[in-house]
Amino acid sequence: MTRLRAAAPLLVAAVLAAVAVATVEGAGCDDPGRYELGVNGYELVGGCIAPGDLVVPEPGQQPPAPTELGTPAKS
Repeated sequence: MTRLRAAAPLLVAAVLAAVAVATVEGAGCDDPGRYELGVNGYELVGGCIAPGDLVVPEPGQQPPAPTELGTPAKS
């Protein structure tokens, strides 16, 4: 039983590593893309990512600072 407890984390790590390798192999991207210097800085050219794949949320409003909430400032 103690050998199983000692070997279990290694077996789990080996299985997770095999799953990670299989996932990368199955990704299917023939063109990894490259960065080129453009007018606005570096841009990714090529690759398997389309502009619609990345969702960038709109920046929200910042919460008011504690002094603006009506609490007295510590001095």
